[in-house]
Amino acid sequence: MRIIIIGDGKVGYKLAKQLSAEKYDIIMIDSNENKLRFAMDRLDIACVTGDGADAEVLKQADVAHADLVIACTSADECNMLSCLIARKLGARHTIARVRNPIYYRQIGLLKEDLHLSMAVNPELIVADEISRLLLFPDASQVETFVKGRVELIELPVAKGSSLAGLSLAEMYNRFQIRLLVCAVEHGDEVCIPDGEYRMRTGDRLHIAASHKDLEAFFKANGKRKDKIKKVIICGAGRVGYYLALQLSTLGMQIKIIEQNRQRCEELCELLPKATIINGDATDHDLLVEEGIDEADAFVALTGMDEENIILSLFAKSQNVDKIVTKVNEDRRARMVEDFGIDSIVSVKTATADAIMSYVRARKNSQGSANVETMYQLVDDKVEALEFIVKAETNYTGIPLKNLSLKPNNLIACIARKRQIILPSGDDCIQVGDNVIIITMEKQIEDIKDILM
Repeated sequence: MRIIIIGDGKVGYKLAKQLSAEKYDIIMIDSNENKLRFAMDRLDIACVTGDGADAEVLKQADVAHADLVIACTSADECNMLSCLIARKLGARHTIARVRNPIYYRQIGLLKEDLHLSMAVNPELIVADEISRLLLFPDASQVETFVKGRVELIELPVAKGSSLAGLSLAEMYNRFQIRLLVCAVEHGDEVCIPDGEYRMRTGDRLHIAASHKDLEAFFKANGKRKDKIKKVIICGAGRVGYYLALQLSTLGMQIKIIEQNRQRCEELCELLPKATIINGDATDHDLLVEEGIDEADAFVALTGMDEENIILSLFAKSQNVDKIVTKVNEDRRARMVEDFGIDSIVSVKTATADAIMSYVRARKNSQGSANVETMYQLVDDKVEALEFIVKAETNYTGIPLKNLSLKPNNLIACIARKRQIILPSGDDCIQVGDNVIIITMEKQIEDIKDILM
């Protein structure tokens, strides 16, 4: 499968790294020759220097034989134009990163004329992710499947937790709630556990269940944090705008701190229910004056990772219950976790996950099951994949106990019409099911890939 990536920024480089590792034929286009040389030295890819919206440059990259063109430069207009020209020159499918709220609101009108296969709005994806975290404050990460009907959360086992010392089988028996621990992370160790696994302080449990059952689990566990009502958001970029818009409709009290006066004036018009403060969020006195000690949640969304980390550490020192930090650099994200700030979001990772789901689905479009959703978990060591079973095959209609799974793979959940099934050995996969797989392998493209 030949893929052309236009734009060697953070997202473009991450996609090229993931896709080349999975043996896709990658060509990257960027006008910055030094950035391309850096990528070529580290990745197994070809590069073309030039403007991705230039037909001659696209021809040089052999766009006519491309299965997919991904335009992810910093300019929406360039991305949409590049995709349009690529399709005119023969590319089979195109994906454009579109970040401007005005353009994205109209993407339904533009998509057909631009011949786009997919439009990705990274900031909206991240705002959705943060909203879920604030609705589930106990969890440090929340991913959704089956159009939001199944959630996969990351739950730290804190010091003094009633879960510490219990085996998973004992926990299931005690709570009698339909949920499944799919993966456990402890330090650098990661495993897909069985019922004998005994939980320890410091574990991070990845739990799959419906929203209703997770609510019941947190309530029964007795450590439920109060619902979030007051939120301070530092940084009024696109993520901050989308997030404030969503949280306002949920009835939360939103306060945004932004240094750019003109942006503050814009937001006063766009977000009439939010309080907009023109000031420097790194000024601790300002944060205290604006009531950080009374906030239920603090979200650091400035354009600098280091600034977000410092702000989050100050919020932690002020005993804010829920802290969410935007960190794009992978190495810094790992460092922040060591500081005890466990809800970290990345625009780069969210975008890459959305596009990778599409790539996997296209590659296996003729198979028995299509990838619908994909998330990278535990520092990319674990993948959670949602498949839609399209046709009868050698694993449908057979009890799961009679299917031999390869090590480090788990069938976590089956969604059938309105029913959510956390499968036992007697359950079967049927045509039309949504099936969620947890795997420590890479390049899983079909459910049959996890079978012996």
